[in-house]
Amino acid sequence: MTVLILCHFALAACAVPLVRRLGRHAFVVLALPPAATTVWAFTQWGTTADGGAVTWSWEWIATYDVSAALRLDALAELMVLLAAGVGMLVLLYCASYFTDTSPRLAPFAGNLLAFAGAMLALVLADDLITLYVFWELTTVFSYLLIGHTSELKKNRRSALQALTVTTLGGLAMLVGFLILGEAAGTYRISAIVADPPETTLAVSVAVVLVLCGALSKSAIWPFSLWLPNAMAAPTPVSAYLHAAAMVKAGVYLVARLAPAFADVPVWRPVVLVLGGATMLLGGWRALRLHDLKLVLAYGTVSQLGFLTVLAGAGNRNAALAAVAMILAHALFKAALFLVTGIVDHAAGTRDVRVLSGLGRTTPYVCAVGVLAAASMAALPPFLGFAAKEAALEALLHGDTADRWTLAVVVLGSVLTVAYTLRFVWGAFARKRGVADTPVHRVGAALLAPPAVLAVVGLVLGPGVAWTDRLFAAYADVFPAPEDPYHLALWHGLGTALLLSAATWAGGAVLFAVRGTVTKVSRRVAWPTADSVFGHLLLGLERVALQITGFVQRGSLSGYLAITMAVMLAGQLAVLVTDRPWDGAVAPRVWDVPLQGAMAFLTCAAALSCLTVSRRMKAVVLAGLTGYGAALLFVVQGAPDLALTQFCVETVSMIVFVLVLRRLPVRFEESIGTWRRALRIPVALGAAATVGVAVWTAGAARVAEPAGAAMVEEVAHHGLKDVVATILVDLRAWDTMGESAVLAAAAIGVTSLIYLHRRSEASMSREELRGETAWTLSGRRLTGLPQGDDTAPERSWLAAGATLAPEHRSVVFEVVGRLLFHPILVLSLYLLFCAENMPGGGFVAGLVAGLALITRYLAGGRFELAEAAPLQPGLFTGLGLFVSTAVALGGLAEGTVLHAWTYHGHLPVFGDYHLSTSVLFDFGVYLLVLGVVLDIVRALGAKVDRQIERAAGALAPATDPGTGEPNR
Repeated sequence: MTVLILCHFALAACAVPLVRRLGRHAFVVLALPPAATTVWAFTQWGTTADGGAVTWSWEWIATYDVSAALRLDALAELMVLLAAGVGMLVLLYCASYFTDTSPRLAPFAGNLLAFAGAMLALVLADDLITLYVFWELTTVFSYLLIGHTSELKKNRRSALQALTVTTLGGLAMLVGFLILGEAAGTYRISAIVADPPETTLAVSVAVVLVLCGALSKSAIWPFSLWLPNAMAAPTPVSAYLHAAAMVKAGVYLVARLAPAFADVPVWRPVVLVLGGATMLLGGWRALRLHDLKLVLAYGTVSQLGFLTVLAGAGNRNAALAAVAMILAHALFKAALFLVTGIVDHAAGTRDVRVLSGLGRTTPYVCAVGVLAAASMAALPPFLGFAAKEAALEALLHGDTADRWTLAVVVLGSVLTVAYTLRFVWGAFARKRGVADTPVHRVGAALLAPPAVLAVVGLVLGPGVAWTDRLFAAYADVFPAPEDPYHLALWHGLGTALLLSAATWAGGAVLFAVRGTVTKVSRRVAWPTADSVFGHLLLGLERVALQITGFVQRGSLSGYLAITMAVMLAGQLAVLVTDRPWDGAVAPRVWDVPLQGAMAFLTCAAALSCLTVSRRMKAVVLAGLTGYGAALLFVVQGAPDLALTQFCVETVSMIVFVLVLRRLPVRFEESIGTWRRALRIPVALGAAATVGVAVWTAGAARVAEPAGAAMVEEVAHHGLKDVVATILVDLRAWDTMGESAVLAAAAIGVTSLIYLHRRSEASMSREELRGETAWTLSGRRLTGLPQGDDTAPERSWLAAGATLAPEHRSVVFEVVGRLLFHPILVLSLYLLFCAENMPGGGFVAGLVAGLALITRYLAGGRFELAEAAPLQPGLFTGLGLFVSTAVALGGLAEGTVLHAWTYHGHLPVFGDYHLSTSVLFDFGVYLLVLGVVLDIVRALGAKVDRQIERAAGALAPATDPGTGEPNR
């Protein structure tokens, strides 16, 4: 199963070179995976028909019992045959339908085959989360296929509408899946169906949410608006996605879960009422349309309502009729869509008011269309008749709700016959006063796929008993009735046959008075669902704008106050409701008095921030709170955390100082007394709430701490630094994810500064003219005081001469030169000693960044360019690459630390060992170094250049003393 699914996606990825080489004939090659899947499914017919199943699973999220599980049983067998068999025929049809010059044929071919693979995986999925993943994949691929002709606004709008409706339903369904999985204790679908959870309020809500997803996917009212608009897609897409595959996914999910949840009180009212209403509304709408595809589209909506009613009725005979009707509908509706494509291809139009005489000019096309239409109208001896008879019999012998449903089904069947006749008449009949439509020749290859589908529908009518064993294997999951129904073409004269005859006669009458029906339907027409959807989106946009204008006031302090208030309210509500402190250990104020002193000084620094008006003083006080936290880590005995906190706080303060150069000295926002009085309690309340929540989380522990096991595991391997080992081995994937987030954040920050190319090293010195170079320039910077001839000639730094003398500090230059290399050596020491001493790639990267920051502060941006001539992006990208490569390589051994270890001896350093954990940490080191360098370049060197240019623009054109031009 997995191989077949992967083959779909693998060959879809090769669609571009295949189409380039073979043109439209590449569709024949792309049809091979669905063809192989169809053959494989037929080989499993005996197993599934006997009630067996073919299974495969791979443990995905073991803690929550989530697996990538596949299961082929009787219901999945039917859906696989439809998804693969019809998909194969549609791909073969595409080889004749399109031309080599059709626009974007290669992406279309790849998307269509990838959709087939996603649909195949969806119907085979035996895990709720796996099913949801492929459910959304079908949504994405359908969006791409519907919007294939993206030049047209209608296509783009239709694709976006389908994506919006089905995605919203899918998100609701995901929430329902999570609730069901937690209630049942497993996400395995077969286990849930075999032993459903007890019906509670949560389960009832989950059932409704799951039905939202299923009904939106199958275009059941009120979600039916997207399907007719999706007819903007090419005809093969309509035949496959909107007749045989995608729209069947919702019906399939209803049929899959009905054995477990049909007795939930909310199930049958939702399914029967909405399904019946959809059948009537879709059929009525189809009676007054002139586009053949739209007639079929609304007919599909009507039939999907019928299928939903049968699949969700919750009894054995209705379930048997449902799977038979699913097969029949896929055969005749896919064939009719393909026939419509042939008519459009040959005549150049689908308008029934223009088409005339095609029954004589294209007799074979007409024959195929009539065969498929006869099955749709449920005429004997077609499969549609046998399935409709089974449905009528099941509803006849049901309860009171089923009898009301029977009346709706009979009325809907009358509409079905009427729009079937409208389709046949509109496509092939000769119309009075309309000249025969000229047509092109229709090739046998183009006609063969719909002909196969129509003939299968004809053959399976008398041979429907061949499918009874397979379909009964699914239907027997429901409680067995006293007289179980069996599929057959002829059950003798009875009420069901009389009802069928009544539907034929009623449909013929409706078609005969089609003019009157059209007038009446237009007079009583209410606003279309499409217009309602458009107005809802417009209203939502207006409400969003109003809310945004009200909330987004441009005040950072206001945003922070709102965030803290919401957090405060939420946390307080949880604390008051759950009272988690009951039974908790009484809190200790401190372990040693020194902790209290440190905490008091830290709080004093934080409170002092409220009274300052100068930005620099506020930064210093805020930095003191960070250093105070680091000291608390030292007192508590956490040197790793303390070292990291010191480095982070130092780098943060430097960054703040670099930013403050472009901001006013004092805070410009005036804060009134009442606003200050409001902010202080909010801040203190939020802090107190967080403190109580942290204490509660630690004091109310009921499970054994995980730290002891980690300490034991680290000691087992002869290591001492538990924190560093956890970061690079036991939780290496978390570290890799956090590193990626850090890189993305740095890119976002610097992108706000750089408005042009990030890389400037490739620009020539002449282009840069010495003012924007990222390399050393002998020219002094323009716009700055140039000093006099008595300036010190000795340069302690490589680019120290680029600064004006009054901006230089000889002491700082000397200190920077003396400390640069020792700090880099210290960073390497912290990197390589992390397994047994405080350190690690993160703190080592910060220390190396501090060395570069020292060079920048002492010598300016040119000095930074000399100290780090390479682009920061190189460090960041190389670090991510190394970390990711090591993490992926360690999957083979289950860990990162011991995937590879090397022991050696050096004369000076002694014994040493290198492992993949060191390589992983080295990647983190490079990443952090690149991030720091990128931020310093953006907020330091870039801002320096802006200041210099601004000063140069304001400088006088001539020297006031000499009158000579400034150079």
